[in-house]
Amino acid sequence: MNLIKRFLRWFSTPQSSTKINRQNFINVQIDAIGVGLANTAIPFLPVFLTRLGASTFQVSMLTTMPALTGLILAIPLGQFLQSRRSIVPWYSRARLLVFSCYGLTGLITLFVPEDISVAGILTIWALATVPQTIVNICFNVIMSLVAGPEGRFELMTHRWSILGFTNAISALIAGQFLDILPFPLNYQIVFIALSIGGLISFYFSSQLVLPETPPRPVVKVHSLKERVQNYTSLIWSEKPFVSFVLKRFIFLSGSALVAPILPIYFVRELQATDFSIALINIAGNVTVILGYFFWMRQTRVHGSMLVLIATTLGGSLYPILTGLTHPIYLIVLYAGLNGIFAAGLNLVFFDELMKRIPVEHSATFNAAAQSIQYMSSITAPMIATWLANQFGYSAALIIGGAVGLVGFALFLTEYLKAPERRKKTLAA
Repeated sequence: MNLIKRFLRWFSTPQSSTKINRQNFINVQIDAIGVGLANTAIPFLPVFLTRLGASTFQVSMLTTMPALTGLILAIPLGQFLQSRRSIVPWYSRARLLVFSCYGLTGLITLFVPEDISVAGILTIWALATVPQTIVNICFNVIMSLVAGPEGRFELMTHRWSILGFTNAISALIAGQFLDILPFPLNYQIVFIALSIGGLISFYFSSQLVLPETPPRPVVKVHSLKERVQNYTSLIWSEKPFVSFVLKRFIFLSGSALVAPILPIYFVRELQATDFSIALINIAGNVTVILGYFFWMRQTRVHGSMLVLIATTLGGSLYPILTGLTHPIYLIVLYAGLNGIFAAGLNLVFFDELMKRIPVEHSATFNAAAQSIQYMSSITAPMIATWLANQFGYSAALIIGGAVGLVGFALFLTEYLKAPERRKKTLAA
């Protein structure tokens, strides 16, 4: 009974002093259940393609395609969304379109011959890249508006913990289905079932009530060159934002390099079963819940910058240890440890980014941050493919982790300089 009461209390307004609309808070948490259910399919999609005979390059396209679309469209979409009175409808509808693609992935293999099913699936996810770009731009803006400046850690700890719990339970069930039923029927059923999460997400995210953006005065710009100059001058005027985004770019480039390699490494080098891959995902999703509580407490005691240092170090070591390891039980252990660090990364990257973004230009700056990150999402998978072909999957994972360590070193350098700045301020 106590556990049930605690779970229900999770949907009540947080105890922080920040005034968060209770209904918005509840809608955000239930939306997380839908997102967690649908997101369970994410790690199985590249595995499905691999089992269908897709090449390393084709698997890497799952990462490259949304990055390419985002790089082209993020800035114009960001400016478009900035001019909308409310971006909630755009966010909820775009979410639904993306998650519907998992159902379409399961359906297409029912009607399309296996020899062309890989191309069909990649076509579906190529079309999904446009609504996915809208979701990526809107997410930070909407969550920040719901939480307010002081409630971001608490709101997102609740949301991502529920998401991780939902993901872990559904991954366990999905893993059982994948091992029991024959291929490809097992994946078809799982993808279609998990896409139902999109309907849950759509309903509750569309119920969010947020302050409308007041109409901005129309500024006449006479040429494309002038528009570009105005945009770049606005972004570069926020030096803390630029500095943070560039460091984050380097760290996440390592993650982007590793992402397409991991599922192929599990299937081709470790010969892991579908249930073993599900266990790896479950380990990360269970421990991520504990990680949110732990890191939220650490940010209150030590500040978010120290948490950023610790989590970038831990996140960089995961692909290195995985690349050096073959026993599945150790991979599961590493994934569990990585889940703890991933929770901290989610919290501090979100909070530190929003600290550096002017509220009146939220969509514009989030689009700029996404565009910068899309650059690595385009190049890193291609580099990963070349590294895997030249040196093997293990070496590619280790190199990806090393790139992440460079990002960690840059954040550490900034952190070590911070006390000197405080001393100078006190002396002045």
